[in-house]
Amino acid sequence: MEVGRPYLSPIAMATGLKRRLLLLLFAPLFLVAGINTWFDLRSAENATLQQDRLLGALVPLLADSVIAGGDSALRPPIVLMAPAVDDFLNARAPKSGYALLDSEGLVLVGSPWLAATLPPTREPEFGSGEYDGTTFRIVSQRVKTSAGELTVRLADGSDQRQQWQHSVWVKAVLPNLLVLLAAVFAINWAVGHALRPLLDLKEAVERRSPHDLSALDTSSSPDEVLPLVQSLNRLFGLVNAQAENQRRFVADAAHQLRTPLAALQAQVEAWAQNVAAAPMDSAGAAIKIRAEQIFQLRHAARRTSQLANQLLALSRVDARSQQSEPWQRVDLKHLCEVLMENYLDTATARHIDLGLDALPAHADGLEWLLRELLTNLLDNALKYTPAGGHVTLRCGLRSAPGQAAGLPFLEVEDDGPGLDLLQRSRVLERFYRVPGSAGEGNGLGLAIADEIARVHHTQLQLQAGAAGRGLSVSLTLQA
Repeated sequence: MEVGRPYLSPIAMATGLKRRLLLLLFAPLFLVAGINTWFDLRSAENATLQQDRLLGALVPLLADSVIAGGDSALRPPIVLMAPAVDDFLNARAPKSGYALLDSEGLVLVGSPWLAATLPPTREPEFGSGEYDGTTFRIVSQRVKTSAGELTVRLADGSDQRQQWQHSVWVKAVLPNLLVLLAAVFAINWAVGHALRPLLDLKEAVERRSPHDLSALDTSSSPDEVLPLVQSLNRLFGLVNAQAENQRRFVADAAHQLRTPLAALQAQVEAWAQNVAAAPMDSAGAAIKIRAEQIFQLRHAARRTSQLANQLLALSRVDARSQQSEPWQRVDLKHLCEVLMENYLDTATARHIDLGLDALPAHADGLEWLLRELLTNLLDNALKYTPAGGHVTLRCGLRSAPGQAAGLPFLEVEDDGPGLDLLQRSRVLERFYRVPGSAGEGNGLGLAIADEIARVHHTQLQLQAGAAGRGLSVSLTLQA
């Protein structure tokens, strides 16, 4: 990572890309919707302007239609409607009307609902009014007629655009908003669907074990992401090759150390037995000192030999975790019985009661790895359980939530000193040893067992033993 540049997680990158795509799509969409709304409003304004011009042109003709005067509503003026005005009213009936008002605003001739306040000037006034559910465009003007000065009012409600002019937010803006809302959901779904391969790639990388360096599937990657996937696969290949070289080096070193260490340990063991069986003489103090040195050398040889064996086992487990070795059906009861026979003499020599509680059970896995796992668990249990203690090896079926049938399990339980919660969280680390613990351990036994559990897609469960004493280590396998 470059210095000074913030780290962006895969989620933030995917979210930022989706946000940019939505912004680039929504900005033109909102612009088009705004322009469409503006054209709707302009259309209504143009319709009103054309209507006002027509009404303004008919006002003088309506004024000329008055041929004789009257003095009241009981004796109204005589009107001989001009042909143009008559055609206009008949063509738009019943959504049209006219009225002649006196100086007090009373209707002398025409529609009574057109009564209104007189305009203050002789200029035509245009406005809108509603009557009987219809919005009318109305012109009012004071004019001189044969009956004197009258106010002429002419109304037209035939233009549909005039009907929604005053409810433009409902009739024009709202439909555009609904279209925008539908488009937002559609575009959001489309962008999310288009970015799904990126999210799948991110989830595939996040779900990976740190030990899984296999290549990503390129067949489901879109062309735009394919170079990225290919680059990741090349990186995985380089890291895998480097890790393989390291594993091979550790395995080769451990393997090369086994033979000389075995010879050294055999010689030291024979030397120690001879020294222990030699009679005491006058130089007994010197012999005792030499014997202690020999016993220390034997302890170091044993521990070094065990370390080489465990390093070799750990390297083999790491290598198997990178490879797809076919699993087989493992008879857990038979496996436990074989290990019970192998460790019976060791337990007897240490005065430990080694018990077997095995029920018929089978699991999918690698038998040699499960044998290595139980070997490390039994080694640890027998090593740290004091004389007179008990160690129990178990297998069988155990009920699990959401499972109709029980799942196979393996377990090693002892009544030794046990581990507190903090120690349980750390004993699975490589080369970690509990402070103050005795024995010849190297801190790799439980780490190897944990790696084997991960290869079998499960994990070790560390709990207190029976009655809260000792330690119980178990794992649940796939049926």
